[in-house]
Amino acid sequence: MFKRFRRKRVNETLRNLVKETVLTKNDFIYPLFVKEGSSIKNEISSMPGVFQMSIDEILKECAYIRTIGLNSIILFAIPDVKDSIGSECLCEHSIISRTVKAIKKEFPDMFVVTDLCFCEYTDHGHCGILDDNSTVNNDATLEISGQQALIHAKAGVDMIAPSGMMDGIIEALRTTLDANGYENLPIMAYSTKFASAYYGPFRDVAESTPSKGDRKMYQMDPANRLEAIEESLEDERQGADILMVKPALAYLDVIRDIRNASKLPLAVYNVSGEYAMLQCAKKAGIIDYERVMMETLLGFKRAGADIIITYHAKEACEILNKQ
Repeated sequence: MFKRFRRKRVNETLRNLVKETVLTKNDFIYPLFVKEGSSIKNEISSMPGVFQMSIDEILKECAYIRTIGLNSIILFAIPDVKDSIGSECLCEHSIISRTVKAIKKEFPDMFVVTDLCFCEYTDHGHCGILDDNSTVNNDATLEISGQQALIHAKAGVDMIAPSGMMDGIIEALRTTLDANGYENLPIMAYSTKFASAYYGPFRDVAESTPSKGDRKMYQMDPANRLEAIEESLEDERQGADILMVKPALAYLDVIRDIRNASKLPLAVYNVSGEYAMLQCAKKAGIIDYERVMMETLLGFKRAGADIIITYHAKEACEILNKQ
């Protein structure tokens, strides 16, 4: 009887030798959320294990994750003061700037990515300046996005990730950074970011729910696969160094499409709703949580991801250290 598949599965060592896809600690970027104050560590009810933290607590978290081999983070900030244009993030003493400086002073080798957007900083919760029709003014937002990028660059960030989905954002940031001596600072584009229902819990932790309307006017329609490919290829043409698909779990087809269409490194964002669903299933006792989590992360990489931004990153590294 023909048993060539079974023969490669009966021995664990052989199974490992022929394994096609492998997760490593170098695959992950861990999201962290910084909030004004001190000794603050507020757990988010919709995202168990995820916290709003003050800078001193962020430093403690960075100290720990380094011990388990997790060396890359992406920072989001929650300011005390918000206004119509998100002016707090345009200041060199902004909370995001102070946090980056503190991390790089304490842990120079920590790879720090910053989310560049305005939804956390505006009183209306949208990703830029609103015009008279209560829609985001694309070109005005590009201008202040360049200002925000320089703040991050001067603070010492290692990579910038603009999440606002404005048309022309990569070209605008690349031009501004290059003109100011930051030509070696990479940009990770949120190149295919869908207007997804999976973001709900994120808005709890980032305090960024729009006060009116939604983000469908600038984020992608989940129904559009071909547009998703073109969106990422356009960001590549504008100078993006890394592309991204967000969310990940419901968009594995898009991840593979973009992997096939581009040779750039590809990131996926395993978003808050995806994380929260597994946490709820864990609490209900209906899944083997660790196995399902690792299988899900492996699926992202098998689909074509080089980088996985995930709230599971710390747990995943702890598991990998035991293997």
